[in-house]
Amino acid sequence: MIYSNACAYAIRAMSRMAMIRPDGYLLLDDLCNGTDLPRHFVAKIFQDLVRKGLLASAKGRGGGFALVRKPEKITLLDIVAAVDGADDLDNCVVGMAKCDDHQPCPQHDLWKHIRTELRDYLQHTTLHVMAATLKKKLEMTGEETPEPSSSSKPLKLAE
Repeated sequence: MIYSNACAYAIRAMSRMAMIRPDGYLLLDDLCNGTDLPRHFVAKIFQDLVRKGLLASAKGRGGGFALVRKPEKITLLDIVAAVDGADDLDNCVVGMAKCDDHQPCPQHDLWKHIRTELRDYLQHTTLHVMAATLKKKLEMTGEETPEPSSSSKPLKLAE
């Protein structure tokens, strides 16, 4: 795997959030119900993403977690950088401390191309795209798009 389990859960959960309620607060129960997303682990990840500025949280009626920017403005690289750190993408694939074009590891030339493609994918894939793809997949499998069980507090998304 290219990134951690926590990062994979963050991408999946935030994509689902962008699909269900892209512009307001969503309860974790509404987000995780009907999925294999572990609620308590997602809660811990989301609390960290609040501290890192990708999510907002609010307690009480209409609260939960919310995206702080429009889904079109949040890339997968933003999430990977917040959860795992973007520097991990630049590390040597076989773990050598010194690996660059001048002192390459045995996999350097192959990994360099893959890393460039991966970074490009992460930089250009937004939560909006992920949410649309997820919605289409649910439609193809005959599953209903989940609806939030509660209303949301007002939220102004940053550009």
